[in-house]
Amino acid sequence: MKIASIATLTAVSLGLGVSLANAAPVTYTIDPSHTYPSFEAPHMGISWWRGKVNSREGKVVLDREAQTGTVDLTLDAASVDFGHDKMNEHALSEDFFNVAAHPTITYTGKITFADGVPSGVDGQMTLLGKTQPLKLQIVSFKCIEHPLLKREVCGADAVGQFNRAAFGMDKYADGPLGEVKLRIQAEALRAEAP
Repeated sequence: MKIASIATLTAVSLGLGVSLANAAPVTYTIDPSHTYPSFEAPHMGISWWRGKVNSREGKVVLDREAQTGTVDLTLDAASVDFGHDKMNEHALSEDFFNVAAHPTITYTGKITFADGVPSGVDGQMTLLGKTQPLKLQIVSFKCIEHPLLKREVCGADAVGQFNRAAFGMDKYADGPLGEVKLRIQAEALRAEAP
């Protein structure tokens, strides 16, 4: 009976080893060179403009044992890039991102889990000084040891949608013309121990 109990305890301990290692909240720093926030919006209802944000920073905190977490992301509005100089110039003006008055876009939220894996974010985005709810669905999520840095790195692919008119970006935004689709591919490195 004692041998069986010890064997069971050992097996349980080994099985929980990975989850216990992640029991406390862990902070990950967004890797800007491997993070790609992009968006698409209708152009006059006849085609789609696609753009990205070139400058971004932030962090993610995960507690996998408690199945909780947070996201904190800051985007440089002046780095919005459509790959078209004239469109970029117009996008940064008062008609759209108004970067002179509102240089940053922020997103903060709480991570939701499904079956032990991050599955979404209940968040809020601040754009043009206005804060509105914005939910993201996490389509994929995976963590590995970075082969070069020998630290844990996690990657996620998230999608969402909002109407820009709700933030006051209402130029040419009547009805469905204001809809913006988001896609964010992100990688974040586990912070080194102090």
